Amino acid sequence: MSHQNGFHVAVVGATGAVGQQMIQTLMKENFPIRELTLLSSARSAGKKVDINGSEYTVQEAKPESFEGVDIALFSAGGSVSKKLAPEAAKRGAVCVDNTSAFRMDTDIPLVVPEVNEKDLFEHNGIIANPNCSTIQMVVALEPIRQKFGLKKIIVSTYQAVSGSGAAAVEELLQQTKAILNEESYEPQILPVKSDKKHYQIAFNAIPQIDKFQENGYTYEEMKMINETKKIMHLPELQVSATCVRLPVAVGHSESVYFEIEEDNVSAADIKALLKDAPGVILQDDPENQVYPMPADCVGKNDVFVGRIRNDLDEPKGFHMWVVSDNLLKGAAWNSVQIAQRLVELGLVK
Repeated sequence: MSHQNGFHVAVVGATGAVGQQMIQTLMKENFPIRELTLLSSARSAGKKVDINGSEYTVQEAKPESFEGVDIALFSAGGSVSKKLAPEAAKRGAVCVDNTSAFRMDTDIPLVVPEVNEKDLFEHNGIIANPNCSTIQMVVALEPIRQKFGLKKIIVSTYQAVSGSGAAAVEELLQQTKAILNEESYEPQILPVKSDKKHYQIAFNAIPQIDKFQENGYTYEEMKMINETKKIMHLPELQVSATCVRLPVAVGHSESVYFEIEEDNVSAADIKALLKDAPGVILQDDPENQVYPMPADCVGKNDVFVGRIRNDLDEPKGFHMWVVSDNLLKGAAWNSVQIAQRLVELGLVK
């Protein structure tokens, strides 16, 4: 089939926070769409969505929904992806999945275009989009790995509540109002909706994102650790993470300590490298208090890096501060970017 007039694109989870961002990003990037199908759970089916003045009705996602679809962007939860992405792939669609369902499958590529685009050539109909906090970190670290080598990463994250969905943002706003008005409130969502205990997020920091694993790390921390090794093809890389939820609506921040393999590299060398790195914007001028902040990165596709400095004790160690919009580069934009590259590389049948 000729793709001269564009592709048939399906968005699964079209009514969710990331699904909405995916649709907006497809439009903003002028993705070549011949036909757009919006899919969701039975619960949201029938909803009307306005896109650039045209009204679309959201349909229930079923295996047969993917007949004739070229590219399917999934962001509707892992169980939906596990059930429907193989069905979509079977029908000839290339799926870009934004859940953790397939990320660690050995035969499914886990892709950040600036880092490991070549892995797209290995796809069998499904490509996994990494975790939001992993994506921004590897975009900032990959140019460093290429030039100076990389042997160790210790990251602490300062993550926005939108990573837990729109309801968590609403909870942050309602709690903040309640506290300012000296009213009572009952936390119901964070740290993990399905857990026994919920904590206040307003004026607080919660050192738990996702469920704890037997080794004392949370699932989010293990995602960062395992995904980084897979994306960079460095199984021996030493990675450790502590992931913390902050009362910020959008934009994840990270304090990253890393050790390189080369000797005699200065912070100025790292800055010079990142100044021209793909997908990175360097904001690093301490004298003028210039550094990245989540409030400034909302709605932007890039990864912002600053506060680059040598470690004072380890000659091969450095610190940096990395910020990005978790709904865009961390999710919707990375997915659309993968779809763009698939088209440009001729990998969509």
